[in-house]
Amino acid sequence: MNLSEKGATIKFGYFLNEGLASVLNVMGDEKSIEVGLCGREGFVGLPLTVGFSTSPAQVVMQVAGSGFKISTSDLRIVLRKCPNLAMGLARFSYEMGFQAAQVAACNRLHEMDRRLARWLLMSQDRLEGNVVPLTQDYLSHMLGTRRASVTVAAGMLQKAGLITYKRGAVTIEDRTRLEEASCECYGTLTAQIKKWQAEAN
Repeated sequence: MNLSEKGATIKFGYFLNEGLASVLNVMGDEKSIEVGLCGREGFVGLPLTVGFSTSPAQVVMQVAGSGFKISTSDLRIVLRKCPNLAMGLARFSYEMGFQAAQVAACNRLHEMDRRLARWLLMSQDRLEGNVVPLTQDYLSHMLGTRRASVTVAAGMLQKAGLITYKRGAVTIEDRTRLEEASCECYGTLTAQIKKWQAEAN
């Protein structure tokens, strides 16, 4: 399910209760790569919070879930009446911007198995339980690489006992060791966001 299309007018914002949304940067040749993840911690439709009406990215639900949607006009009214909500969404936009920058660096600089570990940890943080229901085809699409590369990386993590992969789902078997196998980006992201959240309180 698409929540927004690149360049299209945003009709609704979404507060997710469950599930996982991917923010995709779509190029002119229609190739795309994931630059952000959003789950129950966030909001889809951030351009609306600063008065913009179109989306620079495509946002798709990669793991089905539920949530609340609000029309563009109603959101503008609510933001004027609820400054705490406006501030919360502004802070979340910084978190997503930081996430996109870190993920871009990660995709350029780090090995596939470490990137996959980072992605699985980020996904698990936004889902309940230790199962991430995705195929290798979709994982390769999200990580901007060939399916064969994902197969090799997943095989390395599975051989080490960190995950179990069966068609359509990845089960995280050892969270602690998966964090150790991840690149530095996961720790950098979580530490900075926790710091910001502490400052906000």
